[in-house]
Amino acid sequence: MPHITSIGSGVFSNLAIAMPTTNLTAAQLAALDTAVEFQALFATEIPSIGGTKATGTFVRVTNVREYPAMGTPPNVVNVPVYGQKTSQQIQGQSDAASLEITLNLVTADWAKAVGNLLGNAVGDGVQYVFRFTLMNSDSTGVGATKFASSLPGIGSVENSQWYWIGKIDAFQVTPQLTDANTAVVTMTLQSDLYGPYTI
Repeated sequence: MPHITSIGSGVFSNLAIAMPTTNLTAAQLAALDTAVEFQALFATEIPSIGGTKATGTFVRVTNVREYPAMGTPPNVVNVPVYGQKTSQQIQGQSDAASLEITLNLVTADWAKAVGNLLGNAVGDGVQYVFRFTLMNSDSTGVGATKFASSLPGIGSVENSQWYWIGKIDAFQVTPQLTDANTAVVTMTLQSDLYGPYTI
């Protein structure tokens, strides 16, 4: 399917994290730079709790309340020019963003426990491959391949995808007295953002 071509809400957008059998080496991560290479890592969804890592497996982050902006952040520098009333603006090198997602808290999903893939990934220092998919419609795929980066998967509807290599560095809980408890998951980028691609 093509990129999204109509105005709509990205309510079906999702964040996925590749969970191969063994962690990718620095050389393997450095070699990733095309849509096909990234998409091969997201073939079969497994549950975060009790899922078995294998080639092409991934977990989705669920109960997301708010996603951050995707893309390269701006870094505009104002440069004074002698004799002019206003300064000129130039594009400086952008700092890597730390991506923060806000979740409706389900503590069991993020507990440090045996067999909990997401919970044990927080602060473990491992570099993971992430995929953010912007979707206005639900995938028509079924089962473990419903959100796969292969056909039919998410390619069954209009979509745009971004990939990056990063770490899950922090998990902070915010108790709420009048609303659902929330948590903020902070990811740091260890590479450029690749995309947007589509399937």
